[in-house]
Amino acid sequence: MAPRDIAPRAAGPCVPRRGFPDSGRAGNSRDGGPARAWAGPPLLPTHPREARGSAMTAAADRLAATALGCARGGRLVFRGLDFELGAGEALALRGPNGSGKSSLLRLLAGLLPPAEGAVRWNGEDIAGAREAHRARIGWLGMQDALAPALALAENLRFAASLRGAGPDAARRGLDAMGLGALAGVPARRLSQGQRRRAAIARVIAEDARLWLLDEPTLALDDEATGRLGEALAAHLARGGLAVVATHVDLPVRLAGAIDFAAAP
Repeated sequence: MAPRDIAPRAAGPCVPRRGFPDSGRAGNSRDGGPARAWAGPPLLPTHPREARGSAMTAAADRLAATALGCARGGRLVFRGLDFELGAGEALALRGPNGSGKSSLLRLLAGLLPPAEGAVRWNGEDIAGAREAHRARIGWLGMQDALAPALALAENLRFAASLRGAGPDAARRGLDAMGLGALAGVPARRLSQGQRRRAAIARVIAEDARLWLLDEPTLALDDEATGRLGEALAAHLARGGLAVVATHVDLPVRLAGAIDFAAAP
């Protein structure tokens, strides 16, 4: 699958540059130099295929941004962003803190209205169907969204039940992130890294069609980052979509990447 060029126009101090570091093509890293090639294990395959036991059945799902612009604090951060993702595809967002990555994720989730343009799911503007759109999203923000007093497994079962996921969803999330031994531990007793793993396990358990992940590797060690890569690859292989804001390379092939770099 050949990556596609994505070229938003700068507005103010933010200059999104295009580049596709995970595809082997030249791009820009967050410090403005050439993007680093993936130096870890072989890239995991992400081609959509039929998967047993998955609630994900809409193989033709598409997420599109058209002439998208973002305003923050009364100032336009970026504009003219166009891209389209299909089933089994992932887009990476790269760049320094405050450059617009998290804001773009919020636009795609319908949590922030666009200053210009539109976000569409299967051709429909999400502005007219926000609740339906949010129901299809697996969201990972900077907060872990865990109830401190509940055991880890209870947290995941509750989150999965809200999405209508099957009875084994919580166990799948725990196993995917290597947290089975901590299933009965209250969330308040987890370390920072364990809480981040748990938040990713929650997204896995929800079995949503679109994953929007903001710095998912925060506080993760190499082993947990590898598990995240495997979970992301499995999600894409089932026909899911993903947009990931990250400062590190992930071991999955990307349909494209946007590098938000500070203007000179």
